[in-house]
Amino acid sequence: MNLYQQKKTIYFENLDGLRFICFLLVFFFHSFHTEYNFIKSNYIYEFITDFIFENGNLGVNIFFVLSGFLITFLLILEKRNSGHINIKKFWIRRIFRIWPLFFFCIFFGFIVFPEVKSFFGESPNETANLIYYLSFINNFDIIKNGLPDSSVLGVLWSIAIEEQFYLIWPIILSFFSIKRYWIPFLIIIVINIIFRSFNHDYINLEFHTISCIGDMTVGAIGAWLVSNFSRFKFFITNLSKTKIYFLYIMFFVFYLFRKEISSISLIILIIERLLIACLIILIILEQNYSKNSFYKFSSFKTISNLGKITYGLYCLHFIGILIVITITDKLNINNNLWEVLILETCLALIISIFISKISYNYFEKPFLKIKAKFN
Repeated sequence: MNLYQQKKTIYFENLDGLRFICFLLVFFFHSFHTEYNFIKSNYIYEFITDFIFENGNLGVNIFFVLSGFLITFLLILEKRNSGHINIKKFWIRRIFRIWPLFFFCIFFGFIVFPEVKSFFGESPNETANLIYYLSFINNFDIIKNGLPDSSVLGVLWSIAIEEQFYLIWPIILSFFSIKRYWIPFLIIIVINIIFRSFNHDYINLEFHTISCIGDMTVGAIGAWLVSNFSRFKFFITNLSKTKIYFLYIMFFVFYLFRKEISSISLIILIIERLLIACLIILIILEQNYSKNSFYKFSSFKTISNLGKITYGLYCLHFIGILIVITITDKLNINNNLWEVLILETCLALIISIFISKISYNYFEKPFLKIKAKFN
């Protein structure tokens, strides 16, 4: 198990790289913007956007499962060591980690973006409701009003769902003994299935809290099983290479053919998100505990280091994308396929990393130091 415990800090070294891969999936899902129909109709462009990265939004699903796993693992450890969960300190830690950058993005989306758009001669047309964003229920704003005009605001829906999860999760777990955590897990999964049974439209399936919270619950179940059942942990630790290969193959099949698999039957549409979440948590556990892994993310130092700034990358990458497509449009270097697929995308990624590093080192770190006092 690649787990270090120093000064009461828990660190899974293989998850940083996984976080960066999650971000890359989302980044490429949002990339390759073009107004030229002759580029959109190019078979290479269609192959990349409509097949390779069509389901890049699954990166968000992975983030959700990761959150459920990590938060539950830490809460179980805290409850086991101290006999209770300090809900107040838990909330304070989440506030200092999430709120500063979240509210900066709100400021940028509602104040800065309209001014920049006007500067370039375009008319701002923001449909987003500020109250929803200030209340961390902006995923429901998207369900009600559609995606906002400011793309920076558009990615914050998943942060809102995570904050809703962080608000209620320690309260729920504090009411049950660790051995009985299966009760709230089961209740939430049942509610999730019932909701998805009566809501088949894309926007509710992808953006509604009840539809998404199943991902986090599956992550929580993984943390609970590996923390409390030695036989399950032994099983994960001793997974054969064949089973590990099969696990990753199954995930990539769902990733590439998600729509096709979901359309097989209504039952599969209802449970497909849970199935994907199960594959994701098994990959997380395999990375953390398996001794027969054919690779570990911690072996890739560059992506592991970049994984430490994925919160900023996720929240701010649209700034990088917007900067690049504005410049390339003004310079008229966005009307060739390679310029859209390679030039713009690489420049946007580089700028996004640069912005996120600045954000992490000079904006987020001071709050993280305060957060550390409540560990």
